[in-house]
Amino acid sequence: MQNVVGQNISNVHQHAAPHTTTDPAAVRDLLAAFRVQVDQASLENADVLRAMTTRNDTQLADPAEHAEGLRGVAGALPALVVGTAVQQGGEALANAIAGLVS
Repeated sequence: MQNVVGQNISNVHQHAAPHTTTDPAAVRDLLAAFRVQVDQASLENADVLRAMTTRNDTQLADPAEHAEGLRGVAGALPALVVGTAVQQGGEALANAIAGLVS
């Protein structure tokens, strides 16, 4: 493997384990924090993200009943936040939702 400046790299291993949770209250806390991030950032798709968080809040009241919709959000959210100021929060929320409904 070679890094961006042309140096050879060997014996390097990467491992990433997404934070997962099965506690709906913890997911709601992440959702609230993500909403704050969205409100503070200047994003083109802020209205879409706000609508998504409102819908998620409703769905988290009964995650088992809304599991399919929550899975869809967990899959779509990272793509919506990639390269934005809210990327880290969005990915954390998506991982938590995925952990809740898996």
